Amino acid sequence: MKAAGCVPLGRPLALAGLLAACAFMLPGCSWLSGKDEKPPAPLPDIKATAAGRVAWQQPLNAAGQPGFTPAVAPGAVYAATPDGSLASFDPATGRLNWRINAGTRLSAGVGADAGTVVVGTAKGDVLAFDNAGKPLWKSRISSEVLGPPRIGDKTVVVWSGDGNVFGLAAADGARRWVLQRAMPALSVRNQAGGIIARGGVFLGVAGGKLLAFDLERGVLGWEGTVAQPKGATELERIADITSMPAIGTTSVCAAAYQGRVACFEPKRGTFLWSRDIPGKDGVLLDNRHLYITDDKGAVHALDQDTGASVWKQDKLVSRSPGGPQLIGDYLAVVDYEGYAHLLSRNDGSLVGRIATDGSPATAQPVALNDGILVQTRRGGLFHLVAQ
Repeated sequence: MKAAGCVPLGRPLALAGLLAACAFMLPGCSWLSGKDEKPPAPLPDIKATAAGRVAWQQPLNAAGQPGFTPAVAPGAVYAATPDGSLASFDPATGRLNWRINAGTRLSAGVGADAGTVVVGTAKGDVLAFDNAGKPLWKSRISSEVLGPPRIGDKTVVVWSGDGNVFGLAAADGARRWVLQRAMPALSVRNQAGGIIARGGVFLGVAGGKLLAFDLERGVLGWEGTVAQPKGATELERIADITSMPAIGTTSVCAAAYQGRVACFEPKRGTFLWSRDIPGKDGVLLDNRHLYITDDKGAVHALDQDTGASVWKQDKLVSRSPGGPQLIGDYLAVVDYEGYAHLLSRNDGSLVGRIATDGSPATAQPVALNDGILVQTRRGGLFHLVAQ
C-alpha cells in the first residue's frame, strides 16, 4: 500500500510528500499549496508595548524550503537555498560578503564555524568551503543529507535519510565514525538535525527517542524516550522527533510529533518530566521556562524544573506559528504569513508584531545578538530586533 506520501517498510523516508510539506502550513496542507483559497485567520488584536523592527534584510535569490536555516559563525552569517546558492553576510549590517553556487542542488541548509562552511545534497554529498567561499573538500555519506550539518571540536556531524549519523573530520572530510540506527516502517522527515553541546551530540530521532552520543568517537551515551508510539494504525503510531532539542544548565528537552515534550538530565539521561504537548517545530529554554508551540498553534511556557504550566497563548491558533526563539526580552514565533509575533515571557501576552515578506519561516528562527534571523519560503533573510 502506498498513500498520502507514505512508503512501505524498507524505505524509511516515509510521509515525505505529506508531512514535510505540511510542516509550515495550516492543518490540511492546502492553503499555501494553492489548492484551497481559504483565507488566513485574521491577525489578533494586540496592545503593542514592544517596538520591533527589521534591522536588515537580504534577498537570497531563490525560494527556501523547510529545514533550510541560516548559520551564525564568528564574524559572519551564512545562508543556503535549494538551488545551490551559498552566501555570507556581515551580521551587524547584513552587507553581502560573497555569494557562490555549490554547483549542485542542496537538500539541507548550512552549518558553519569560524573556518568551515558545510552543506549537503540529496545524493549524500557533503560539501565544505572555507569562510571566503573557496571549496575545501567533498565527502559522501550513505543517503540524502537531512538537516544542517553541525561543527564542533574539528568534527562535522551529518544526519542521513536512512537514519545514520556521521562524524567527518572538519579538515578533510574523512569519516571518523558512524552511528547506525534502524528506522521504523513509517517516519517523518527530520530536517532539523541535532545540536552539539558539552562535548556531545543531542539528536531526536524516529520512534520518539532522544539520543546523546560522544562527539569525538560517536559512541552512544544514553537514549531517552520522549514519546511512545501508540494507536491502531501505523500513521497514528508515528511519534517522531522532527525538531532540534534544546539544552540548558540542568536539562535537555525535546518534543515529539503526535507525542509529548520531555526533559532529561544531560550527562546521564535521567528522566526528569514530561507533558502531553505534541510539537514539531522546536523547543526553547531560558533560565526559567521551556517554550513550545503545539501542533494546534498554541504557545506554551512550562516550568523548566517541573514541567508545570506557567501560561498558554492561543490567540495564534490557525495562524500556524512555528518554533519559538528569544528576541531581546521577549519571545518570538513566526506565523505562516511571515509575521513575527512578540510575546511577554512573563504571561504570554502579545506585545508586538514585525512583518517580513508574507511567507512562513523555513525553520525555527536562529538567535543573532539580541535579535533573531528568519529565512523565509520566498527567499528572504531577515534580522529582526525588539526594543
